[in-house]
Amino acid sequence: MSFKSPAEIARAGVQTGTTKAALSWDHALVAGFLAGAYIAFAGLLAIVTSAGMDPKIWGGVQTLVTGGVFALGLILVVVAGSELLTGNMALVPLALLDRRVTLGRLSFNFFWVLIGNLAGSLFVAYFLAKETGVVTAPMPLARLAGIATAKGVTETDWQIFLRAVGCNWLVCLAVWMALGAEDIGGKVLAIFFPIMAFVAMGFDHVVANMFFLPAAIFAHVPGLDWGDVLKNWAFAFLGNLVGAAIFVATTYWYLYVKDAPAEAAG
Repeated sequence: MSFKSPAEIARAGVQTGTTKAALSWDHALVAGFLAGAYIAFAGLLAIVTSAGMDPKIWGGVQTLVTGGVFALGLILVVVAGSELLTGNMALVPLALLDRRVTLGRLSFNFFWVLIGNLAGSLFVAYFLAKETGVVTAPMPLARLAGIATAKGVTETDWQIFLRAVGCNWLVCLAVWMALGAEDIGGKVLAIFFPIMAFVAMGFDHVVANMFFLPAAIFAHVPGLDWGDVLKNWAFAFLGNLVGAAIFVATTYWYLYVKDAPAEAAG
């Protein structure tokens, strides 16, 4: 199984971030819709497969199963091709640090990908989760209610932020290592463990929460409202941005791009 060195991954990351920043608004929007839907599919699968697993009996196995199947989302994003805001939070700032893109293009990309991710997540949450009856069956509904209540009500703002930092540090490492793999099997393996880890630990991913929280509201989970949803999204967005831009983009830019010869940074 061939793979890139860390320095080669960094150079590939700069090029990928540059390409993403150059996307037109319509391509960013459509590709963002697909990524939001893919993450929502993974969230729906995670609910269904872990429903009915009483934590008093199964302990951490329930969250391990949740995380293991949730890896499907990023696998689809990376292998099938789409635009996920949380991954772009590392790759586009990396290109910005290397002066390949402007702050305006970064903001442009983030905006349209964010709108697309939200639309895709809401589409799956309403039509494929709620309207199909998949999450309104008793056991999946109970599992969804537990996840949504924890993220929308129980967690404090500071906890959401810190969990989001840890989440996107791991998510972007998954993207980073997938860039280093030269075949699909390597990409899948690189993605699986970091994604399984962040979900199993209960960290917050803003795009995943664009599915879990609206799905709970659509399914009439009590004690949760749109104010709770927007608060979670705001702090999850900020934490995800810090986790990606500081702990992945900036650190690897410093290690492998900043002092690299100009011809090697392309």
